[in-house]
Amino acid sequence: GGIRVRCCAVVLTTGTFLNGRIHVGHRSEPGGRAGDAPATVLADRLRELCPRSGRLKTGTPPRIDGRTIDFSVLELQPGDDPVPSFSFLAKASDHPRQVCCHIAKTNEKTHEIIRAGLSRSALYGGKIEGVGPRYCPSVEDKIVRFADRDSHQIFVEPEGLNVHEIYPNGLSTSLPFDIQWEMVRSIRGFENARITRPGYAIEYDFFDPRDLLPGLETRALSGLFFAGQINGTTGYEEAAGQGLVAGLNAARRSRGELPWRPRRDEAYIGVMIDDLTTRGVTEPYRMFTSRAEYRLQLREDNADLRLTETGRTLGLVDEVRWKVFAEKRDLLERERARLRQTWVRPETITTEKARDVLGQELSREQCLADLLRRPQVRYQDLISLGSGSGGVTDPAVIEQLEIETRYAGYIDRQRDEIARQRRHEETVIQKEMDYRQVRGLSNEVRQIFIEHQPATVGQATRLSGVTPAAISLLLVHLKRQQLRSAA
Repeated sequence: GGIRVRCCAVVLTTGTFLNGRIHVGHRSEPGGRAGDAPATVLADRLRELCPRSGRLKTGTPPRIDGRTIDFSVLELQPGDDPVPSFSFLAKASDHPRQVCCHIAKTNEKTHEIIRAGLSRSALYGGKIEGVGPRYCPSVEDKIVRFADRDSHQIFVEPEGLNVHEIYPNGLSTSLPFDIQWEMVRSIRGFENARITRPGYAIEYDFFDPRDLLPGLETRALSGLFFAGQINGTTGYEEAAGQGLVAGLNAARRSRGELPWRPRRDEAYIGVMIDDLTTRGVTEPYRMFTSRAEYRLQLREDNADLRLTETGRTLGLVDEVRWKVFAEKRDLLERERARLRQTWVRPETITTEKARDVLGQELSREQCLADLLRRPQVRYQDLISLGSGSGGVTDPAVIEQLEIETRYAGYIDRQRDEIARQRRHEETVIQKEMDYRQVRGLSNEVRQIFIEHQPATVGQATRLSGVTPAAISLLLVHLKRQQLRSAA
């Protein structure tokens, strides 16, 4: 039964709907999210295709009517000033009105209410089997695991500019509604709070991301792509990054083009996808900067320089964005050159001026780029030491110049390391590789390769238990295969 749709490629972004089950206290019911039915038939069919699967769980806090909160007793948490932009095309004048968040805190009474209700919690009552996010524990978990703490922060966040609902971040729970009501009202400022939607925990199926190709296409069925929580991740940005890559590659497949994914040294999305498809997950995966070995390269300020040209090649960057990027890129290059070529001599500036800008007298002739490497020197002050002309005013360009100049030595060393690693990073390992034919491999490493099926030598190097010696043996085997094919 059902509707049959014929297509070249499908991207599944199922969220928490695959065999989803919602828990509030001891009450448990099927659901993809509150008010929506789960996708059970799809989950069962996918398990036939991709048998390696598991259960994860996440949770959400009760939503509060903001009109019933006394914000005057909460700590103000203002946004950034100036307001930052997510887009390189954005202008401050385009921003919607920024509203503040607030901080509330649990107290001993809150903790007593939670402790007294633990036996009725779905999490502590044995109802939930799925593994939850390590770094986003429920409020019950916080009280149990950090019993010495007499208070926990709650970030009181507006759900939107035109709604009254508040998201109390840090109050995720699966306690029954009556205890949630008591718990919320025990918090200072929330004495008269009205819960608009109760918090709940939700369990759902995920599929082992090691069964995906690096472009997020399933190995089991060509043209089927997975993105988001179905791959064992959690978080909005993690899902969005996968959706971008899966959607792009689904479109490329429908046009007969090869898949694309960013490298680990190219984007955090590349780090995430490589982690997922190489190592798999044992708990909901979050992207942290600490997961990236090349994070000096993966800075916020240079994201456009890293990826816009690739985006243009892939057909994702329009003329407007390309024009803005090209102008910024050219401006950066001109200013880099000017900083290297503009020299300052001790006799051309007063002692007072040198101490004011550089923190000390200038003892010898130096170019502006060398002077900008000093931690206390700001670009805007440095320009006054030059010929009196030139310089840029764009804050984004200035920030980038200061960062790349001050950290030039570290950045260059990391680029050299990347170049060495990249020599074998993209060496392809064929799907039909018979690891039993690789001479000298230990049984343990051979089994790791057979289980994980790395798509490239780079992926193979990052598998737990794989030694440099094993990689050398693999490279020798691949070289022999290449020579035999050429003969």
